[in-house]
Amino acid sequence: MILLYALVGAGVVGCALHMMLSRNLVRLLLGVSLLSTGVNILLFVAGGMGNRQPPLIRAGETQLGDSADPLTQALILTAIVIGFALTVVFAAFVLRAWRTERTVDGRAVDAAERLGLPRQEDDA
Repeated sequence: MILLYALVGAGVVGCALHMMLSRNLVRLLLGVSLLSTGVNILLFVAGGMGNRQPPLIRAGETQLGDSADPLTQALILTAIVIGFALTVVFAAFVLRAWRTERTVDGRAVDAAERLGLPRQEDDA
């Protein structure tokens, strides 16, 4: 079962990388979000799936017994939050590019490069 999850995670990461190579900003946004999901799956696989007990210390004991790895759970939760924040910031960038340039093609979004250039006046 772990091999199946690892293959699914690798497939999701591969699809995300393919989408991120596109010049379309919306595809790039979806690729970043998909990459975040693939990393979460791979972190889940790396943590192992041996025991399904919650990581709680029982009353009267001083050590954690056989349980799920809390470090993996914390890493996945952190990766979810970071991936969501990155997706929201990039979505704001794509929306701003659409409102400014009226396109989502990455090659056409060059407003930052044009800031330092002198304005071209129409001589007609």
